[in-house]
Amino acid sequence: MYSFLIRHLSRYISLEPQEITLLTESFKLKHLKKKDFLLHQGEVSRFETFVNKGCLRAFHITNKGEEHIVQFAVEDWWIGDMYSFLTQTPAMYTIEALEDCELLQIDKNGLEELYLKLPKMERFFRIIIQNAFVASQKRIISSMSQTADERYLAFIEKYPAIEQRIPQYQVAAYLGITPEFLSRIRKKFASK
Repeated sequence: MYSFLIRHLSRYISLEPQEITLLTESFKLKHLKKKDFLLHQGEVSRFETFVNKGCLRAFHITNKGEEHIVQFAVEDWWIGDMYSFLTQTPAMYTIEALEDCELLQIDKNGLEELYLKLPKMERFFRIIIQNAFVASQKRIISSMSQTADERYLAFIEKYPAIEQRIPQYQVAAYLGITPEFLSRIRKKFASK
């Protein structure tokens, strides 16, 4: 159950057997069924979540009721509302399971305790947060400067296997286009 998480962490930090034990004691297993919610917009995010199995989406609902998908997360990815988690203020995102999911979670106190017992975890989460910040900046620039075709190509490059796992209207919502426009883009690329 923890092998995916340990392998993921090992890409960034080296772990001794006793450190692995400490890690596994700090994370809790959580299962979600398809369409279950991990977090609702307006709640305070209490956990950072690693996806062991399954697929989730994080989205924001505007005052007009429009849904904007900001992230998908599949196996070996992290998902959460980082701002809410760090500041313990209401979440800007809702997070929903798109498939049955097996997740590993750590709460804020557990993470702070882990930082004290295992300082290299601070380095790991610093790298993860830096990577998330860079991805966010790229996404902002992409939405301002790329065509819908270019955004779609970037999406299938970033999430190579995910397009078959999620509904087309959600891919469109992530890209900021209508499902009909996405359908035309996909047909255009399929005919090439």
